[in-house]
Amino acid sequence: MNATAKVAVDRRAFIAKLLQATPDALVVTGLGSPSYDVFAAGDRDHNFYLWGAMGGSTSLGLGLALAQPSKSVVVITGDGEQLMGIGSLGTIGVKQPKNLTIVVLDNGHFGETGMQRSHSSLGTSLTAVAKGFGIADAFTVERLDECAQVAQRINARQGVTFAQVLIGSDEPQRMLPPRDGVFVKNRFRAALGFSTF
Repeated sequence: MNATAKVAVDRRAFIAKLLQATPDALVVTGLGSPSYDVFAAGDRDHNFYLWGAMGGSTSLGLGLALAQPSKSVVVITGDGEQLMGIGSLGTIGVKQPKNLTIVVLDNGHFGETGMQRSHSSLGTSLTAVAKGFGIADAFTVERLDECAQVAQRINARQGVTFAQVLIGSDEPQRMLPPRDGVFVKNRFRAALGFSTF
């Protein structure tokens, strides 16, 4: 049993505080609950919600961070998705974009596929994995007030950050963001000053 059974940061409160403290950040959400949490905190043009792309959020975030080096990029994903795209952490460790922060909401379960226990509740430390891939600033968040440390790193843009946030396995009411992928893409591009198509 990992620490998620002992501590539980309120996921919605954490995300709301984080986004309030980082209003200019470009946000990429992982599949499912992280998208609901980000949308519940307030929809904005700089949010890129992923639908049906499990495992792809950190790779997308890396590409965005490399393409937009003057902007803070935040990936908000879950432990299940991060496990599916675990190799992306290796590439992030090699590329080391100074403006990328990865926030993993870890409830120790695959929440979108039936709440099966994930590796993180069976002994795997995602923080240790991130460090093993070369992300030196990797740490575990166990309290809501630690949100300020994550926000400070996002705004500073001084190196890759990986924050494993230990949350409970409860499921807040779903708040569904736009599901039209073309709309989300075009809105995001327009917010960055690019043409849409």
